[in-house]
Amino acid sequence: MTAGRDNWVDDEAGPLVRPYAMTRGRTRPANRDLNMITLVVAAKDVIDTVALDADYVAILELCHQPLSIAELAARMNVPIVVVKVLVSDLIEQREVIARNPTRDVRVPDMKLLQAVLDGVRRL
Repeated sequence: MTAGRDNWVDDEAGPLVRPYAMTRGRTRPANRDLNMITLVVAAKDVIDTVALDADYVAILELCHQPLSIAELAARMNVPIVVVKVLVSDLIEQREVIARNPTRDVRVPDMKLLQAVLDGVRRL
């Protein structure tokens, strides 16, 4: 561990203990439908900073606009599974709304993509 730096980080191992502590040792969210592209938005305008732990407050502050689980994990600098567990808790407390994107994903036209690529190459 590097002296003078955050005691939660070991240069070789990365974060120590904190993710485990954030989820109280849980490694699976209660809500199994959450994935990295699930969109999360705060359900209320006002955050009860007294009743909620700091990690929950951090998520709610970030989620005034919809964010994906992956974006939350990146902004909080924690593993995705940690965010899934915390968001799952917030769903149960009715503090956030989570939605998975629709499954109707259309494959782009390959001829159009090739034409765009050819145009970019000509630049």
